[in-house]
Amino acid sequence: MFTGIITDIGEIRALEKRGDLRARIGTGYDTAGIDLGASIASDGVCLTVVELGPDWYDVEISAETVSKTNLGSWVEGKAVNLERALKVGDELGGHIVSGHVDGVAQLVAMRDEGDSTRFTFRAPETLAKFIAPKGSVALNGTSLTVNEVDGCDFGINIIPHTKEVTTWGQAKVGDGINLEIDTLARYVARLAEMGG
Repeated sequence: MFTGIITDIGEIRALEKRGDLRARIGTGYDTAGIDLGASIASDGVCLTVVELGPDWYDVEISAETVSKTNLGSWVEGKAVNLERALKVGDELGGHIVSGHVDGVAQLVAMRDEGDSTRFTFRAPETLAKFIAPKGSVALNGTSLTVNEVDGCDFGINIIPHTKEVTTWGQAKVGDGINLEIDTLARYVARLAEMGG
């Protein structure tokens, strides 16, 4: 489990297509404190550490994960949002995030509002019903609050601090963004579907 509070910006150092996709991610984390098999959310996708170096770790990414996320567009040098797994007793500063991406949203507009930037995203139609004003979403692993919803489009306001400590300062219209809907919304919808 994660909180959606990004704690490092990593860099894709190498990509290798084997049976699965293998990625080497450069990090500022102290890798001596990372165990093989640890989970690290990388652009919001929970990935398992399979090898470690002094300032990097490797992950293997299945074809299923590539098909459901934006990880297939990763290239060497790309910056990625990183978050280590939540430990019991850690502050829950964002919201409960599983690292299981539901789909890819499209960044369709950006405009400055004061010092902040209003981002407008288009969710896949099958996921739009789970997004509500003042609800939470994880976008590329970042816990964010929804401001407004209009059909499949929804708006998020990103403050300067968030742009500085995540990859949001590098975002551009047209980007595909990993979208994880709020866990509570998923369960409420399932209960309603089952007549509960």
